[in-house]
Amino acid sequence: MEEKKDRRRALITKIVFIIAMLVLWEILAKAHIFGKRSELVFPPLEAIGAAFVKNFSTGFAGTSLWLYILNSMLLLLEGLVIGIVIAFIFSGLSMVSKTIDTIFNLCVSIFDLLPGVALLPVVIVIFGVKPGVIVFLVVHAVLWPMARNVLDGFKSVPEIYVESGRNLGMNSVQMLTGIYVPASATYIISGLKVGWARAWRGLLSAEMIFGIASMPGIGMYINQMRTNMKNAEMYATLIVIIIIGLVVQYGILEPIERATVKKWGLMK
Repeated sequence: MEEKKDRRRALITKIVFIIAMLVLWEILAKAHIFGKRSELVFPPLEAIGAAFVKNFSTGFAGTSLWLYILNSMLLLLEGLVIGIVIAFIFSGLSMVSKTIDTIFNLCVSIFDLLPGVALLPVVIVIFGVKPGVIVFLVVHAVLWPMARNVLDGFKSVPEIYVESGRNLGMNSVQMLTGIYVPASATYIISGLKVGWARAWRGLLSAEMIFGIASMPGIGMYINQMRTNMKNAEMYATLIVIIIIGLVVQYGILEPIERATVKKWGLMK
């Protein structure tokens, strides 16, 4: 009962905050504090709402924003899957080989600090401008934080669990799936959250820096709106990005967390 009250209170607080921000935005838009530039900096909410509908109906040059979203999500999903699989494979190998553990930890320490955008010129020179470049950057964005969390989770598994698995005659794969992964669930979920956020930002940054005509994404759409001085459409697209992020956070990641670590009592 108390938990439901806390959730309701948190939801009401969020709604009130959002309404307050919208009211403040409209006040600034009507005040014209930037003079002639006010409509560009603070377009009225009515203009942003109309632009929101226009993005999905007519879009840019006859191409709806739906297509841009679909392209971005396909590239993002491909990069996420590849990055997560690689993180689990090498984290698992690190638990059975000290040599691999040493090398992989070094790679994580080095590349986790290297922004994907900094690699962009090198990757373009090597592979050219193609959708695979964006997938590579998404993999880079999700792999290292995910691997760091998975490794920390595996190494935090109590030794008694590991010994119990060995006494039951579990092989390496069974130990990984039956002992290490369940016991490291909190770390894995945390890695998913960080990896998703980094991958989403990396994807949009790459699309904004260079647009791929054969597979235009949301970042490219924002850049097109900025270039054509369609600021209301640009703000409306930012709202779409926020909505997608919230859907993934509260519609996918949190239900997974509730169904696993919270249900198992590993996390409040």
